[in-house]
Order: sequence, then C-alpha cells, then structure tokens
Amino acid sequence: MTQAEKNEGQPLISVITPAYNAAAFIEKTIRSVQAQTYENWEMIITDDCSKDETIKVIQKLQQEDKRIHLLQLETNQGAAVARNTSIEAAKGRFIAFLDSDDQWLPEKLQKQLQWMQERNIAFSFTPYYVVDEQDRQLGLGDIVPTRVTYQDLLKQNVVGCLTVMLDIEKIGTIRMVNIRTRQDYVLWLELCKRGFDAYGMSEPLALYRRQTESISSNKKEMAKQNWKVYREVEKLNLLQSSWYFAHYAFNKINKYRG
Repeated sequence: MTQAEKNEGQPLISVITPAYNAAAFIEKTIRSVQAQTYENWEMIITDDCSKDETIKVIQKLQQEDKRIHLLQLETNQGAAVARNTSIEAAKGRFIAFLDSDDQWLPEKLQKQLQWMQERNIAFSFTPYYVVDEQDRQLGLGDIVPTRVTYQDLLKQNVVGCLTVMLDIEKIGTIRMVNIRTRQDYVLWLELCKRGFDAYGMSEPLALYRRQTESISSNKKEMAKQNWKVYREVEKLNLLQSSWYFAHYAFNKINKYRG
C-alpha cells in the first residue's frame, strides 16, 4: 500500500514550528512528530537566523523524512514572523502548533483530530505536562476548561500553544500579530471574537519545556506583556484593562502558590 493510499480520507495536518537557536532540543521535537500514530502530516519549520547548529540538525532529519520542510528567514524577525511564514506555506486543512523545544505524545494528532471531527469543533486544545531542561516532569500545566470564551481568555490564558489544533476550513485565514511575545494569545483572542470558542480536551497530550532563560519564565515581563495586549492590541479602556489584569494577577499568584 502506498503512502497516498494509506492517507486517503485522512485530512492533512500542518505542523507549524518556529526555530531559533534550538539545536539542543529540536531533534526531540521533530522525533515526537515522527512518532505520531497519525501519519498524514507535514512539519513546516521556519528558522529565524539561528546562530547554532539548528539548521544542520533539521536538514539531517529532513533527508530522512520528506514530510519535514525547512524555511529560512534572511534576518532575525521573531517568533510571530517565523510562525506566519510557516502558516503561509501550510497546505493542510488542519493546523497544529509546536515550538522547537516542546514535544507531543504519540497519539496527540490522532486523538485530537478525532475528538474535533466528532464534535464539529474548529478550535481545540489540551492539557500538557511541564518538563525541565533535563526532561524531568514537573507536573501538569494550566487546568483546561471544557470551553473558553473571549472574556474567559482575557482573565487567564489557559490555551497552551503547543496543544492547539485549528480547522482552517471552518476558521479561514489566520495570522499572528507581530509583537515580541504573546502573539499566540492574541490569535486565540481574535478567534474567539470571530465566534470560534476554544474547546478543551481532558487528556494531556504534550510536553511543555520550561527553560529558565526563556521570556515566558520571566513573570514580571509576562505581566507587562499582558497589560500591553489589553491596552494596545485589544484596545480595552483603562477600567476594563484593570479589571481583567486583576483577574490575571490573581490567577497567577494562586498558580505559583500551588
């Protein structure tokens, strides 16, 4: 049986991966996609001018597997541009996001796609396990509600980018806003405003790597970026922004205490 025959009736899933100086973890990331029980996927990796061995690692794996595609930016432009470059090249009906230091469990694509198709859902996400730089498990990430609206997301972003799958046939064109960080959060807000609430599965299907030097690990910086999203992107007034930021801060404090 040819690969085309095996994939007949199975929609193509485009995996969107930005990469920058990811040589330490990118092979594990790619291998976790190759290990998927669902085989009709393409992985589009856009390198953002890495200065380490990232491109060599990807090229080696690309030679083994034609489903892996490498794109290269000519200048360093950030994760939003890298993701958008991959999105523009994507051919799949479904899009799934996976950053270059994270991983999926083997049944992630198969289970999530089936769950979405059975419920006619356009926007889904799942829980994830948190691991450190040595792959030691640190527990579960955010608690995943069964449904998340725009107002829910303003209070707390519980949608992990590495777990999101979107049905582009239902949603239409997507693009991430070009900001330094939180561009995925802004996209989730936009989709909810378009009428596509996010639906959460109950089963953890991914591994999020917590790196000590990452932007997202800096709590103060994250708070500042959230405030900028309220005021500069969502254009909320001062009272609205303060209201939602209070919820954000309360949820973060409770999370770190836990």
